[in-house]
Amino acid sequence: MSTAVQGVPVAHAVGVEEVPDPQVAERATRRTYTAKYKLEVLAEYEAADRAGKGALLRREGLYTSLVSEWRKQRDRGALAALGATRGPKPADPTARENARLTAENARLQAELDTARKVTRVQGELSALLEQLSQQSAGTTESEPPR
Repeated sequence: MSTAVQGVPVAHAVGVEEVPDPQVAERATRRTYTAKYKLEVLAEYEAADRAGKGALLRREGLYTSLVSEWRKQRDRGALAALGATRGPKPADPTARENARLTAENARLQAELDTARKVTRVQGELSALLEQLSQQSAGTTESEPPR
């Protein structure tokens, strides 16, 4: 056993957890299959005899359960859906225009609210200035001349 560090014996210079095993993948990943590949394998599988089916499965690294699931998907029409492009669906022009108009409406409403506030403040300021003007005119008239 190696020397002790703070009273705890050290068994290895490098911890076992620190050295990754080169034979094992760090994180397992699932294989993915395109709809085209699935259809090709299904066609070849169904055309082959018993020995040919086994050879096909070994060559491709597949299981019969996977082929059975692909057959069910094909029968339901799911493989056609899998072949569709991924990502967001193309936007409907009407929906896109509606979204643009809604955003413009919201922007214009905000501008209108701001303009109303400015008008209100200007009115209050004008009234205050008029009141101050009248008060100063009233005090100058009541004061005796010098």
